[in-house]
Amino acid sequence: MLQGKRVGVTGNQTTMIGQVHLVDTLLRSGIQIAKIFCPEHGFRGEAEAGKTISAGYDSLSGLPVISLYGKNKKPSPEDLKGIDIMMFDLQDVGARFYTYISTLHYVMEACAEQKIPVLVLDRPNPNGHYVDGPVLQEAYRSFIGMHPVALVHGMTMAEYARMINDEGWLAGGIRCDLRWVAMEGYTHKSVYQLPVNPSPNLQDMDAVYLYPSVCLLEGTVASVGRGTDFPFRLIGHPEVKSGDTMFVPRAIPGKSESPKWQGETCYGWKLSGQNPDGSSVLDSLALTWLISMYQEVGGGEKFFTSSFNLLAGNDVLKKQIIAGVPEAEIRQSWEPGLSEFGKTREKYLLYP
Repeated sequence: MLQGKRVGVTGNQTTMIGQVHLVDTLLRSGIQIAKIFCPEHGFRGEAEAGKTISAGYDSLSGLPVISLYGKNKKPSPEDLKGIDIMMFDLQDVGARFYTYISTLHYVMEACAEQKIPVLVLDRPNPNGHYVDGPVLQEAYRSFIGMHPVALVHGMTMAEYARMINDEGWLAGGIRCDLRWVAMEGYTHKSVYQLPVNPSPNLQDMDAVYLYPSVCLLEGTVASVGRGTDFPFRLIGHPEVKSGDTMFVPRAIPGKSESPKWQGETCYGWKLSGQNPDGSSVLDSLALTWLISMYQEVGGGEKFFTSSFNLLAGNDVLKKQIIAGVPEAEIRQSWEPGLSEFGKTREKYLLYP
C-alpha cells in the first residue's frame, strides 16, 4: 500500500512495532516518509498535557515534524503538500476527552479536503470493555470533546474513524478516503497491557483504567496527583479531612511544570484501577470520587472550574452534583443517550 508513495505519518512515542518506531521501521524498509505529524505531548511524547508543541525536526530521523497541538490543530494544505497517503497510528485510551481522537478528526478532515487517503493502523483500546457516561451535547463541543459520543466510547481508533466518516461529522459532511489495518485476535473484552505510556502522566495500567473517572476532577479545584509519582492514582486537596494519604505536588519537567496546589500539602486518597471488590479492572465510570471530593471540600459553584462542563460534555452533571443527586440517579439519567449511542456505535465495530 505504501510502495512508491510519499507517506505522511501521524504518530508519537506509542507508534511502535515491537521495540522499533514505525517511522524507523518504514525507513529501513525503503518507504519514503515525507513528513511526521504529532499530537498533544509531541512526537516522542515528552511534553506535558496542554503544553504548546512547536514544529521542528525529529532528532533521530531528521524528518520534518509538524505539530497538531499548537496554533494549528488541523494540518494545512501546505503541510500536506507532497503527501500521497497519511498513516495514522496513535495509542488511544478510550475516553472522549483524551485528545488523540480529536487529532484523528482533524487529520481525516484535512486529508479529505486534499483528496489524500488516510490509513489507520488499529490498536487495542485498554478501556474498550465498557461504554458509559453522559453523551456529549453539541453546545459543549470543544477539542476535549468533539463528537456526540459517550464519555467512555468503547471503540478502537479504526472503529472511531469509521464512525466519524460515516456519520458525516467532518466539516460540510465531506468524506475521507479511509482505510485501516485491523487487528487479529482482539475483542472488546481483551485485557491489553500498554507496552508504552500513552502520555507522560499515564504511567501505568492503574492510571489508564482510572483516567476516564478521575479526569473529571481536572475540572475542579481538586488535584488528580499531577506533580507526584502517581498522577491519576491520587486525588486530594488541602482541605480534605478524611483522606488516607497526603502528598505535596511539585514541578516535574515534561510532566507537570506547574501542577495544581504546587508546594502545598494535599490530603486525599490513593486509588486502584481495580473494582472495589478487587474482581477485575474498572468496568464503569465511577462518580464516587468526584462526589466525595465535592462533599469534603465544601461544594457550590466554586468547586468547579470553567473546563468541567467541557469534560462532562454538558451542564447537567455539575447541576446534579450541586443538587446532591445520588450517583444511581445520575447514572439513570445517562441511559437514553447511552442507548442511542449504542445503536450508532454498533454499526462501526470491527471486533466482537
